[in-house]
Amino acid sequence: MSSSTTKEKPGSTFGETVSVIVQALILALILRTFLFQPFNIPSGSMKPTLLIGDYIFVSKFSYGYSRYSFPFGPPIFDGRIWAGEPERGDVVVFKYPPDPSKDYIKRVVGLPRDKVQLRDSVIYINDQPVQRVQEGIFVDRNFGANVEVPIFREEQAGGHSYDTIDIQPGNLPDNTPVFDVPEGHYFFLGDNRDNSADSRFDVGFVPADHLVGKAQIIFLSLEDGVGAWQIWRWPTDMRWGRLFTRL
Repeated sequence: MSSSTTKEKPGSTFGETVSVIVQALILALILRTFLFQPFNIPSGSMKPTLLIGDYIFVSKFSYGYSRYSFPFGPPIFDGRIWAGEPERGDVVVFKYPPDPSKDYIKRVVGLPRDKVQLRDSVIYINDQPVQRVQEGIFVDRNFGANVEVPIFREEQAGGHSYDTIDIQPGNLPDNTPVFDVPEGHYFFLGDNRDNSADSRFDVGFVPADHLVGKAQIIFLSLEDGVGAWQIWRWPTDMRWGRLFTRL
């Protein structure tokens, strides 16, 4: 009997590898565009909910899709398709209205046609106060020293509750004029009320088509200053207790 062996051509192996890589990239692009997109938290404006070094997944389908659901925000259509409305209390990634190349993450406080005002740190929506109770202490870093800051638990009328901090109660950001939220826009606040650029300031009202998606879960959390690529530092610098925290 005779036996024969078939040698695989080097070119076919290379072509298959390229094909697999291209398919993986296309699949990743589809997932990122239509389902879930990862973001990292670069600032402390959402403390204590989100910390610098948190990495989160944002669901792109929660509020439908707009031009800003796609990379580089191409003007392929106006408005949103399959639109869904955020609820008060949702944590949302959106495009910064003065410069849509920048992503911001804040909490929805005011819906279209709402009247929003802060009076002595208490949010009033349509002249009704949002329930606010002090619960616990948050240890923050300020100029290299640990500072204890009171945590205030807010509960929206729909039952959505979350923690905020107010470093200096009664200062300028804690007392505002009345903001009349226009149709098709939203009013956002950071949970770190004294250290957040939000709808009280230059962010202003955010158009519905600038919403990118709803923050869902923390999938990675590293100490401030540690890059996700520094895998060798994960065992000591991972904030293990924050992993898989739902938002």
